[in-house]
Order: sequence, then C-alpha cells, then structure tokens
Amino acid sequence: MNQTHLELTNVSIEFPTPNGAFKALDDVNLKINKGEFISLIGHSGCGKSTVLNIVAGLYQATTGGVLLNNREVNEPGPERAVVFQNHSLLPWLTSYQNVELAVNTVFKGKKSKAEVHDWIEHNLKLVHMDHAMDKRPDEISGGMKQRVGIARALAMQPEVLLMDEPFGALDALTRAHLQDSLMEIHADLGNTVIMITHDVDEAVLLSDYIVMMTNGPAATVGEIMPVELDRPRDRLALAEDKDYNHYRGEVLKFLYERQRRPE
Repeated sequence: MNQTHLELTNVSIEFPTPNGAFKALDDVNLKINKGEFISLIGHSGCGKSTVLNIVAGLYQATTGGVLLNNREVNEPGPERAVVFQNHSLLPWLTSYQNVELAVNTVFKGKKSKAEVHDWIEHNLKLVHMDHAMDKRPDEISGGMKQRVGIARALAMQPEVLLMDEPFGALDALTRAHLQDSLMEIHADLGNTVIMITHDVDEAVLLSDYIVMMTNGPAATVGEIMPVELDRPRDRLALAEDKDYNHYRGEVLKFLYERQRRPE
C-alpha cells in the first residue's frame, strides 16, 4: 500500500502589504506518495510558486503546514532540492565545480575525494553533460545550463525534487529533449517530483497527477486529475492517443472555462 510521503494540510499564507494582509493561498491540501510525479498548473499569480516555496521551506505557511515522512517542514533541507527556471549556476565555476559545490555541502565528511569525483561525474552523465563538465556557463547553451542545474539538484540525492518551470525559458526542441531526459531520470531514480508548468502538454506527458490551481488571491486546489497513461511514455505515439487528448482537453477546459484568466 502506498503511504503518504509528502502532505500539505490546510496550508494558507498571507503576506503583509501597505494595504493590509494579502492572502496568496487558502486551505491547500495535497497528499503525495513516494515516487509520484506531480505537476502544478494554473494561471499566473495563482500561487504555484508559493506552494513550491513552502514545500522547499523558503516560506512559512501562516496556517496549516507540510509534513515530509511525518516530520514538519519549516526550513530548507537537502532532502528537498529546487531547480528554478533560471539555472542559477555560478558563472565563474565549471559545470563540474557547480555540482561539486552542492555535493560538498551535503556529503562533507561522508564521501572520500574519489567518491565525490565519481558521484559528480555520475550525475552529470545522468543529464548527458559529462562531455562539458570543464566548461563554464557562458560556454554552454541554455538547455545545457539547465541540465547542469538538474544534475546539481540530483547530486544532493533529494527525496523530493522541486522544479519551478524548469524548461520555461527554452526553445521547443530543447524543451522536448529535457522532458525526455527527466522521464528517464525519474524512471531510474524514483524521486518524488513536484513541477510547476504553464504547458498543458508537458503536464500530461510527465505527470502521474495534475494539480489545477484556482486563480488568486486566496488560490487553492481546484481539481486533481490522475493521468493514467502507461510508462515509459512516447510523445509521438501519445499525440494520436485518445486518452492523452482527453486529459489535455480536461486541463484546457479547467483553465479556460472554469478558471478564466483574471483580467
């Protein structure tokens, strides 16, 4: 039986503004099992990133809370790694050194020098970046930078991978390659993944569940849709698949009929 790995219970958050408190999220409830891939989707300003930041421990919920393995989350921790839309690599370090920084933070005193080296190489290989490990960010493309960012997150051996529109700034072809890589990695490692996306096709292709958020302020979970498509998934085969197109239609309907973009 699946046991809940990560749980958000009655999560609400308010931010102070000159005009009084602004309620960004209201009563968000979510149960995620180990190894599930969850996408959060909704219009801009619906609090998707706020949910992610609360799970990451970067924000504290005003009411309610988050449990990971039945322990309260109230600060950042290496068991939850974040990949942002902007790769946030340090420009003066090589790909290898950027990953090494994360590894040394998490495994200081736990791995020998040789083990650290092998582990960094292993994670760069996972994202197909071992050929460019001695290059600095300004010497590689946007998609390659994002791969290094993912390798750095994976090298922390997180139980939960949090991804905030990780492919949002990339061209369509690069994005497709990275989605395929992410599906491979998820199949290999079985991490729990929570990803924010604006892309309906991406959400259906990658997810076990799509969490559709209502518009803010006071945004909450509007609907949770299970995506029951066999894995591994092939994007070309799915383009003609009636179930895939049904899921896609349901998400579009939610976003554009039930939750019209706020004017």
